[in-house]
Amino acid sequence: MPLGSKAKYTAAQKRKAARIEHSYEDKGVPKAEAEARAWATVNKQSGGGEKAGGSGQRKAPAKKAEDRQASAKRAAASREGHPRNSRAALSAQTKQSLLKEARAKDIPGRSSMRKDELIEALKKAG
Repeated sequence: MPLGSKAKYTAAQKRKAARIEHSYEDKGVPKAEAEARAWATVNKQSGGGEKAGGSGQRKAPAKKAEDRQASAKRAAASREGHPRNSRAALSAQTKQSLLKEARAKDIPGRSSMRKDELIEALKKAG
């Protein structure tokens, strides 16, 4: 397929590009520029021409819902001060959040510890 060929685009994508192109031309944009912008918009919105596999759906709905739920759980844990990578992320936390975590794990002497000492104690506590 030669560069710039629109053979792999669906009829709906072609109609959408034509409508966008006419809209740009009505605003005074030159025809070549309007066409380029229209196809760029279609590509951005739909990912280009037809994809192998028919429907173009990349994930099964069940997998998509499962991934969304897992993402929500990670976000909630992050908001509570439990980052994904605890080793590297401990140093990124504030001393207050480290104290809160140490309190939850009942680490003795936590109130008099410096930040680096809290990080070591939390690593040891697991």
